[in-house]
Amino acid sequence: MPRRLTETKSGTHQALKNTSYESIVVSWLMQDGWQVFLPILDHGHQTDILISDGPNYFRIQVKTVEASGDDHVVHNRWEDSNVDVVVYFARNSNWGVIAPAFSEKERPLNHDGHRKFTQDRKEFLREFHQL
Repeated sequence: MPRRLTETKSGTHQALKNTSYESIVVSWLMQDGWQVFLPILDHGHQTDILISDGPNYFRIQVKTVEASGDDHVVHNRWEDSNVDVVVYFARNSNWGVIAPAFSEKERPLNHDGHRKFTQDRKEFLREFHQL
């Protein structure tokens, strides 16, 4: 059975974990029938995932937070970009929040316009379609 025998540096380990959340969202959206595109580099455009249903395109940013509850405050990191949706994953739990991009400097995760989901494809897609 394969075993990883080398140590992963902490910064690299965090990047791997963050990218894994993006991969989860990509998988769930593809299973829902979306065309999914991954920018080679998202710096400056704040787009981790670009999706399309054919004629329409939507930009998605995926973020992870260390949240002890859904009243955790998140900061607007996509000002002056064209991001449509931000998906937050709680790294220390099994839930996340889907939020339309907002213009305020900060907002609690439990804001009325946000959709909370457990880290489950069906629940994520149900909430994603409610946006």
